[in-house]
Amino acid sequence: MQPPSVPDAPTDLPPNWVVNFSTKHQLPYYYNVRTGQSLWTPPEPEIKMRASHILVKHNESRRPSSWKSPRITRSLDDAMQMIENYRHLIATNQVTFEKLATTESDCNSAKKGGDLNWFSRGQMQPPFEKAVLALKVGELSGPVLTDSGVHLILRTG
Repeated sequence: MQPPSVPDAPTDLPPNWVVNFSTKHQLPYYYNVRTGQSLWTPPEPEIKMRASHILVKHNESRRPSSWKSPRITRSLDDAMQMIENYRHLIATNQVTFEKLATTESDCNSAKKGGDLNWFSRGQMQPPFEKAVLALKVGELSGPVLTDSGVHLILRTG
């Protein structure tokens, strides 16, 4: 009896992944030499993304305080309205994203113009990550709600 045909194994595997072959049928499987994890299907390549954001917290945020205010009392509706206003100001070139983030974001990344640097899947809250992945580089999101508050996101990489 012949073993099933062996598909071509991908050559562009993420770091630390190799292709091995099962003993009995010589079928390819994927093995991570660092973690010991094995998979029958090719591992997903690591996706790196970069974004800047403006965070507006509200009284129901996970931590309703920031570098700007020890206690945030605004409502979710007020936070949404602020984000919509910031988006309008940026879209009509009345102010740059970076400048607005520096003065208005409730996140400590305000010190860097909202820049969050490079990150991989799973490092950000799921709604934030989903929004970043839906944007093209240079594109600005609408309001994105997470447990942290309401974000305006600019994909930068």
